[in-house]
Amino acid sequence: MTTVSSTTQTSATAATGSVTNPTMIAQNFDTFLQLLTTQLKNQNPLDPLDTNQFTQQLVQFAGVEQQMAMNSSLNTLISLQQTNQTTSSLGLLGATVTVAGDTAKLSEGVASWTFTTPAAGKATISVKSATGETAYSGSYTFEAGGQKFTWDGVGTDGKTWPDGTYTISVVGKDSLGQDIAISTETTGVVDAIDVKQNPPVLTIGQQNFTIDQVKKINRAGI
Repeated sequence: MTTVSSTTQTSATAATGSVTNPTMIAQNFDTFLQLLTTQLKNQNPLDPLDTNQFTQQLVQFAGVEQQMAMNSSLNTLISLQQTNQTTSSLGLLGATVTVAGDTAKLSEGVASWTFTTPAAGKATISVKSATGETAYSGSYTFEAGGQKFTWDGVGTDGKTWPDGTYTISVVGKDSLGQDIAISTETTGVVDAIDVKQNPPVLTIGQQNFTIDQVKKINRAGI
């Protein structure tokens, strides 16, 4: 991974959507069977009832019951998945993780981001404050693969910016001048986890990230 520093050089609810009441289905099915039995007992021998229609109705009721059972099983699986996801997220508390995102916290003169490029080229890196002011901007040459950019909190004009949350923007072009898609990431310690959210939300440097945004976990940080 290439490291760049700003001091050295000038990114199944649908499955539960059935509103059918299982109790009503059971009651209707029992009522249907009672009516069917009564009709069979009192049918005219010279003009018997259509058994094909009875069979079709039985199949329809059976299909509805199977669907209800399937929905119940899906609800159970979703609940188990959410429980497992919550349990797994608790293990990240206090860990150092890398998440997809363009924000990082400047603390004691250090803010770091990583980004990945598919090809070598040049990039313009801009760092903005929480209020949208451009704190730093510079041009860099990079190789293909993972890159790390570290900012020391010193702006382009030499001003030292206060600790806080900053956003990075990386615009890259290859050797032919074509735009390069660059994905940015940030690394930090998980300070808190909101398990009430689905998926759970991690707080990293006063920023919130969902657990599915986690790209890398540093076990040494746990």
